[in-house]
Amino acid sequence: MAKLQCFRNILIKTCPVFYVKKQYKYITHHKLNLKNPVRYTEKLQYLRLFVYPKDLEVIRCASRDGAREYLKEQGFEDLLIKSYGVFDRFEDIDFKKLPNQFVLKCTHACAFNEIVRDKSKFDLEASRKKFHKWLNTNYGNMTCEKHYSPIKPRIIVEEYIGELEHLPTEYKIHVFNGKAKSLYVVTGRGEDIRYNNYYIDWTPFDGSQFNGWKKTDYELEKPKNWERMVKISEQLGKIFPFVRVDLYNINGKIYFSELTFTPAKGTLILDDDKCDFEMGEWLDISKFLKH
Repeated sequence: MAKLQCFRNILIKTCPVFYVKKQYKYITHHKLNLKNPVRYTEKLQYLRLFVYPKDLEVIRCASRDGAREYLKEQGFEDLLIKSYGVFDRFEDIDFKKLPNQFVLKCTHACAFNEIVRDKSKFDLEASRKKFHKWLNTNYGNMTCEKHYSPIKPRIIVEEYIGELEHLPTEYKIHVFNGKAKSLYVVTGRGEDIRYNNYYIDWTPFDGSQFNGWKKTDYELEKPKNWERMVKISEQLGKIFPFVRVDLYNINGKIYFSELTFTPAKGTLILDDDKCDFEMGEWLDISKFLKH
């Protein structure tokens, strides 16, 4: 296993295009066309390889702390979850000063997080080891999402905004060339996770369900301030060819989560393959293509 991982790392570093083509084919069972990408997932691969690693705003906004700066600049400071600080080392965090519930997140990666709902049960040593490993991981090299690599690895500590027993519902809004077109809603994370896909007008977009996830067996209610969530997403995404804007909405209060530029590395298997082409029509990357 170690040898395979080593070979994989070398391949990502020396032949990223070859690696991504093989990965895309293995996961989606489609041949990746980078010369004339048509599918949504193909265009994400093009952005992943050739555009986003060179875009300084993408790099900044892919980081947890950089995204917070960007929101302040866009006039959305009120959406930010309370921060208890950003730290270069785990040992710099004074846990005695933190409340009973909080969230630890690495600034340079996706899913390098730890949710603490009861500090009295928090395993400090286990967490220290985990974050030491994460802070020393080049996430961009590991996943071949190079826009993460220049981000300085740090730890941001934020307020926990969920209920004691349940994580908050997530609204993940896809913005194509500044226009919000679709979304999916994540419920039951950490319990019985479900993904409900919609067009931006909240009509079902079931064919865009991906990677075998199931939706709820009941209809989800559209937030009363949904139009504001859409406007926020479009404002945040206006300078990017594509970005997924992740928000929470708790009792009408909108919170910002993160900006994601290559969801699932763009290697999505959609329930209806036609949706890959439909979403591809929404994303114009013609100015980036090399002819």
